[in-house]
Amino acid sequence: MNSEFRQDYLLNKYVIITPSRSRRPRDISEETVVRRNAPCPFCPAAVKPKKIIDKIDNGHWQTLSLPNNYPAVSLTNGKAYGAQEVIIDTPKHGVELGELNESEILAVLTMYQRRTAALSKIKGLDYVLIFKNNGARAGASIAHAHSQVFATNIIPPDVQEEITAAVNYHAKHRRNAYADIIAKEIKSPRKIYADKLTAAFCPYASPFHYEAWIFPRRLVDNITELTATELKSLAKILKKILEKLHRLNLSYNFFMHQVISNPNQYFYIKIQPRDSVWAGVELGSGLVINSVAPEAAAKFYR
Repeated sequence: MNSEFRQDYLLNKYVIITPSRSRRPRDISEETVVRRNAPCPFCPAAVKPKKIIDKIDNGHWQTLSLPNNYPAVSLTNGKAYGAQEVIIDTPKHGVELGELNESEILAVLTMYQRRTAALSKIKGLDYVLIFKNNGARAGASIAHAHSQVFATNIIPPDVQEEITAAVNYHAKHRRNAYADIIAKEIKSPRKIYADKLTAAFCPYASPFHYEAWIFPRRLVDNITELTATELKSLAKILKKILEKLHRLNLSYNFFMHQVISNPNQYFYIKIQPRDSVWAGVELGSGLVINSVAPEAAAKFYR
């Protein structure tokens, strides 16, 4: 496959897909060495019951929410207003989210629902970001599997830009942009998985190696609107993708943007592995080079 420029579905952003670059010589290697210099604060013995905001248990806690001890925003700071919580995915230390079974992953997604619902009721909080940093290259500072919820009154410019582009698309075509993207991609070689409730694919202009998106087939504003059956389907495909990433030993980030008050912003999950390094071209020009074609990535996931 020859190199080609590809444009994002909605935004004025470009990626150069260059499969041949994966064969270029390298004389530099990098290793991540993990050393624990303190007891794990997310293991059951260290969690203080008085600090627990919410929990899901089956006799003992399965997943729980705690206040972030080092928040970037807070409800008492008018200059950086917001809330930040930590979701401990599992009491098991040394186990990644993708290694949990579907019911355990479902419990984590259910906690995301509950915390989104609770935070969206707080006056002034309109943007709720759920994200996970998995591995050192993805920014994780604690090895124990956990996610975070970040809520604020500021709508990030990139999110607003995508909302505006989707509104303009609808005005021009009289169709929903995301519905069109899903319909196209589940018929393309970039398809990973699709059933009646959930669709997953590698995006056409993927800036990250092995990037994957997961959409509910019924487009919703945020995760609280998903039914129990839809959430179970989401847990199934999320496990499939994260299991495959675990085999590659890749760090990754995933995130879910949620603008509570805007019906033109839709819920989906972006999973972005941190295998590639943005260097001179990316930082200098804004053009991203991706040496793993989305079609090859999707084949790996399938």
